[in-house]
Amino acid sequence: MPVNVSTFIEEIARRRTFAIISHPDAGKTTLTEKLLLFGGAIHVAGAVKSNKIKKTATSDWMEIEKQRGISVATSVMGFDYGDYKINILDTPGHQDFAEDTYRTLTAVDSVIIVIDAAKGVETQTRKLMEVCRMRKTPVIVFINKLDREGKDPFDLLDEVEAELKIAVRPLSWPINMGQRFKGVYNIYEENLNLYTPNKQTISDAIELRDINSPELERHVGGSDAQKLRADLELIAGVYPDFEVEKYLAGDTAPVFFGSALNNFGVRELLDCFVKIAPSPRPVQAMERLVRPEEEAFSGFVFKIHANMDPNHRSCIAFVKVCSGQFLRNENYKHVRLGKMMRFSSPTAFMAQRKSTVEEAFPGDIVGLPDTGNFKIGDTLTAGEELHYKGLPSFSPEMFKYIENADPMKAKQLNKGIDQLMDEGVAQVFVNQFNGRKIIGTVGQLQFEVIQYRLLHEYGAQCRWENLSLYKACWVESDDAEALENFKKRKYQFMAKDKEGRDVFLADSGYVLQMAQTDFPEIRFHFTSEF
Repeated sequence: MPVNVSTFIEEIARRRTFAIISHPDAGKTTLTEKLLLFGGAIHVAGAVKSNKIKKTATSDWMEIEKQRGISVATSVMGFDYGDYKINILDTPGHQDFAEDTYRTLTAVDSVIIVIDAAKGVETQTRKLMEVCRMRKTPVIVFINKLDREGKDPFDLLDEVEAELKIAVRPLSWPINMGQRFKGVYNIYEENLNLYTPNKQTISDAIELRDINSPELERHVGGSDAQKLRADLELIAGVYPDFEVEKYLAGDTAPVFFGSALNNFGVRELLDCFVKIAPSPRPVQAMERLVRPEEEAFSGFVFKIHANMDPNHRSCIAFVKVCSGQFLRNENYKHVRLGKMMRFSSPTAFMAQRKSTVEEAFPGDIVGLPDTGNFKIGDTLTAGEELHYKGLPSFSPEMFKYIENADPMKAKQLNKGIDQLMDEGVAQVFVNQFNGRKIIGTVGQLQFEVIQYRLLHEYGAQCRWENLSLYKACWVESDDAEALENFKKRKYQFMAKDKEGRDVFLADSGYVLQMAQTDFPEIRFHFTSEF
């Protein structure tokens, strides 16, 4: 049942779709858990489906993630908080899975960056920030782990400004840290939150409109009260007042301090976030700008995940709704295949728990059962020819031949490779010279994940064989004869990707440079978007 226009506009306005990004170990998954705790989506931190409290986080559900304690696939979670509908995308922090994170950033309207107070800004965070800057995505910074000794808060702010190249404005301020950590003063709401370490419950804030009132001494003691007043004065002098417009334009990052593990400072972050973060924004398609409030449905696939339920060999395509209302059992056009499709069991997610949805609005993420129809970047519409852009595959940096270790299971191995490559975990190339399959990845860890998942999800065993290559790059030319000539000259180094496109496998930087010089009419691409 399509809703009326005013309800539709309200539904869009109450959506907040964002990703949490950070370097591994900064506490991203813990923060996600605590946000779910506030949303009433889970009742005990670390709780999984059963009521027994296990030690793995709700959003890490793949077996290998539980063993390693890292997130390797983006999880999607939706819940209601007050009048808002919140969709969190928890992304892998580990750099070997950066590509999954880059793609996720195309499906969100804003971002929360988690930074470890002791380590400050780390390499991975810088890279992700570049993607946000490229897309002008608004960011909020959460400085985590204040219950441990860390860098001085002012030094941290300077580091964030310098490293992430964005102006900052603290909206909360810590009173000491580590052993002496007493709490956080919420500048945005003018109240004081005293710290009591408790991983499960939430402490109440104390109203404190006047920072000069003697009540402050009573709560935090004389010297800390004095220091807090001096710090706040300095903040007011150094940093311009917080302006929502600058945050929305991606020019200023509000900063919050807290300890996600001890559930501290998280509510301040969430309360401010829902007020200032953007609702779904217009999305650029190749043909035109698509606005969320348009009547006709459109959306794109930003991720495909095989075997979300180990008991059923099923793939799920994650679709970000960009405009209009998505309805169950309605006919929609799969633009690349040019055919109409209907979905009888679209799902919404709460980590591993899925529930069938009747409708979804712009900003929502819907899971569609996929029997091999979808690829990353596919567009679904109510009929219009639209192509959403900006979901690149990057040129891999590590390569290995993949060999079947069990001849009886060749079919399972091929099916497994196909499905995992559709997910965008890695890329597969077929060497035209010897017909062997080459897997290309961004990091070493991906080979382990592929081997593990092939065995546990498809019952197929693979062996890796080393292959020293420098880069794989896609090649094209307007001159068919020149392209043929190039392929003949380099036939030992030519491969095809999953789409059947020509890929040149350069075994050193020098070889690549020479090829670019010797064949000026050939274009070499380092991402698959061309």
